[in-house]
Amino acid sequence: MPSRDYTVAILGATGAVGTRLMEQLAQSKIPLKQVKLLASARSAGKKLKFADQTLTVEEARPEVFENVDLVLASAGGSVSKQLLPEAVKRGAVCVDNTSAFRMDPQVPLVVPEVNAQQLKYHHGIIANPNCSTIQMVVALEPLRQRFGLQQVVVSTYQAVSGAGRRAWQELLDETQAQLDKQAYTPEILPTASDAQHYPIAFNLLPQIDVFETDGYSHEEWKMIHETKKIMLNDMDAEAIKVTATCVRVPVVIGHGEAVYFQLADHTATVAQLQAILKQAPGITLQDDPQHQIYPQPIQAAGSRQTFVGRVRADAENPGAFHMWVVSDNLLKGAAWNTVQIAEELVKQDLVRVP
Repeated sequence: MPSRDYTVAILGATGAVGTRLMEQLAQSKIPLKQVKLLASARSAGKKLKFADQTLTVEEARPEVFENVDLVLASAGGSVSKQLLPEAVKRGAVCVDNTSAFRMDPQVPLVVPEVNAQQLKYHHGIIANPNCSTIQMVVALEPLRQRFGLQQVVVSTYQAVSGAGRRAWQELLDETQAQLDKQAYTPEILPTASDAQHYPIAFNLLPQIDVFETDGYSHEEWKMIHETKKIMLNDMDAEAIKVTATCVRVPVVIGHGEAVYFQLADHTATVAQLQAILKQAPGITLQDDPQHQIYPQPIQAAGSRQTFVGRVRADAENPGAFHMWVVSDNLLKGAAWNTVQIAEELVKQDLVRVP
């Protein structure tokens, strides 16, 4: 790791992911010269704790990126599109946690355990993938490397925190209202931009983000095309077939995913898959069904790890397997993956705009 200190700006510091970005950055290996906390004008002036310091939030404007080395952004796609090019102009390298640049062919879409080598092709901006995609590719990549991967069918069980703090609060308020037998009118879920809203408490919502014209939700579209871009560097690659059904569930933190996958090598065994997963970076194998040991969101919350269990062969299709994957969507799915990318940039001496 190069022997220099870095000035790091956190864009969107007051949000649910932003507060976790601060926590993960404080625990990271990045040598820090200065940390700047940036947010909207209404949050400017707030005092926030970073490690043992108290920092004042500044309004996010182009000029605040002067002399900044790294920007960790999670303030919404429109803000990223507006401000990150301005940061790059001033010499900063940006890691963006929104969907603004993910499908741009000039922007690497990176999960460090899977494709850290793509960082060397950055032009100032690196995209952090969708939370549900991240945990799935972390679990699939070591198996793909050993046996080849032909097809993925995933069904997700996604926590409400993935839709933001207001959705998180809506779940809590709705739950209390139901328990108190009080009426409650939902305003956020499935997605705030749609005309119709439905309760999430004691319910399941088979819609995350808006629907495309083909009937897939945009979340499902993202999982399909992000997986291909991360693994094959081509969002429309045909070498791996991917499809998804994404469901919002009444869980606060921690996405669960039932992943069905077809390997190219039909000689693969469950024991081999478990052995590979046990040694893979970023993965904790919890797979002992005889003792009821398997991943659960309530246990994954607060951890950087991706948890994998229920690994089993499909009895009807040779070379096909099932597994259950759980991760904290606000950490590995967002804040930790973002800081992990920044650590890799520092490690590879890539904190510079080409």
